[in-house]
Amino acid sequence: MIEIVFLDVGGPIYDDVWFARALRDALRELGAEVGEDEFWQEYDRARQAQAGMRRAFAARFLGPGADLAELSARAKRHWRYPPEALHADVRPCLERLAGRYRLGVLANQPDATRAALERDGVGRYIDVWVVSDEVGFEKPDPRIFAYALRKAGCEPAAAAYVGDRLDNDVRPAKAAGLGTVWLLRGEAPPAPTPEQLAEPDVAIRSLAELPDALERLAA
Repeated sequence: MIEIVFLDVGGPIYDDVWFARALRDALRELGAEVGEDEFWQEYDRARQAQAGMRRAFAARFLGPGADLAELSARAKRHWRYPPEALHADVRPCLERLAGRYRLGVLANQPDATRAALERDGVGRYIDVWVVSDEVGFEKPDPRIFAYALRKAGCEPAAAAYVGDRLDNDVRPAKAAGLGTVWLLRGEAPPAPTPEQLAEPDVAIRSLAELPDALERLAA
């Protein structure tokens, strides 16, 4: 039985383009010459590789020895979700899931994100909040998944995780013992390979598919 469903924020709930733009602006602040076409081509390459988005951009545009912590800190200054960033399928999906499962947020996000989720009518569905800036560590660190399970008061087998990345979401959630649902949008690869698609327990292309996917996962 699945008792709780944790969702990532960027990708599943909000359009990831807002984080990408924040990262682009941070790179420019740090002196990188970043053209629009060049940036979005690198973005698609990083999505396809599924091996560290910020690290890939730092290597490409800042070179060896780039300060990832400084890049992240500067990106957070620009990283905000306006109301139009909310995916249209989010509230209908959560309405279907509410009452059947407890719901949680488990995400690498600035602390301002909780206010955005409350503003956009998502917060009222959330029972368990685990936001990296609030808890002090972030995915793929196994401690954030262990913290989420302790806070939810459930065993790993009774939890599912919904995310759009293999490196930050599917792999560490699976290692922690949670069921995994890979949502193929946001920072998911433009063209997922058969090998990539074999990693999660279930892959879906919209949150409209999530209720059925959770039933398959439980079965």
